[in-house]
Amino acid sequence: MPELFEPVTIGKWNLPNRIVMAPMTRTRAQVGGVPSEHAATYYRQRASAGLIISEGVQPSAVGQGYPNTPGLHTPEQVAGWRQVADAVHEAGGRIVAQLMHAGRIAHPDNKNGLETVAPSAVAAEGTMGTASGQQPYPVPRALTTDELPAVIDEFRRAAQGAVDAGLDGVELHGANGYLLHQFLAPPTNQRTDGYGGSPAARARFVAEAVAAVAQEIGPERVGLRISPANGANGLVEDDPAETAATYRTLVDAIAPLGLAYLHILIDPAAPLLADLSARFGGPVIVNTGSAQVTDRETAQTLVRGGQATAVAVGRPFIANPDLVRRWRESAPLNTVDPSTIYGGGARGYTDYPTLDDTAQRG
Repeated sequence: MPELFEPVTIGKWNLPNRIVMAPMTRTRAQVGGVPSEHAATYYRQRASAGLIISEGVQPSAVGQGYPNTPGLHTPEQVAGWRQVADAVHEAGGRIVAQLMHAGRIAHPDNKNGLETVAPSAVAAEGTMGTASGQQPYPVPRALTTDELPAVIDEFRRAAQGAVDAGLDGVELHGANGYLLHQFLAPPTNQRTDGYGGSPAARARFVAEAVAAVAQEIGPERVGLRISPANGANGLVEDDPAETAATYRTLVDAIAPLGLAYLHILIDPAAPLLADLSARFGGPVIVNTGSAQVTDRETAQTLVRGGQATAVAVGRPFIANPDLVRRWRESAPLNTVDPSTIYGGGARGYTDYPTLDDTAQRG
């Protein structure tokens, strides 16, 4: 049986273990969506992960959702990510950029007044944090059919930007209620063209975006994240048959591409996990979701049981830059400070101690 701490080859990368740092928004980018020097330190500190998946990175200015998130669509942003890539590689790690177009989960005040777009003109419920406080989500403008190739091109160019920056590849964010996920789900996709109205049509845009990125930088550098029936950001997929049909169609469409991996955020007990994994036929990274923090025993069970090639772990990596060592040695974990997860500077970002730091202080 495979073990959590054994090496594995996923796509183009030979990983020293099967513990993946999950993508986590930290809202600490500089003006212009440029990753800061703190970001380079933050990711370098966590380079012992088998693979790091970066925070969500907007592929275009319109695609930005939250304040102070980084992009990959300007030369300055590419240069900032080059510092991150160099820092991670110098520490022996591997890192891919998660390309995240927020779609309707956005507000113009967070992106210099730019409009919000989505598959259909359906606003998300609730509010979003902006510089002037919480504001309701606006009704997005529905993208026209003629505009869709240009949006796909944004993903393609951002992926090339990631490679130019020296990053090891990209993950397309098709989960958690953001743009790609909005195309997959009936409540947010009410289109009547060839990109809505049936499972095959709803899956079409995501499949085309993945194929374009794979052609641009090579499929062995590309992953896709999905979260069937996750419900994040108010995106409800409450018809099990319709949901299964949509995701089966999507995975069947991308499986021949030979992608590096499929990243599935799902309850491991869900039958759809085994179904989609078998259809994909390649490495599968499993993320058990945000309702329960993934611990070492859960991760090991998923790998040993063959449900996951590797396991994506989120919150424990925030407070434990040396999480892999701590899990290997059954060492105690630092506790996350919730007040410093989003925004700010080094505090709660790069100042969590390693085991060596603790020993020196003791």
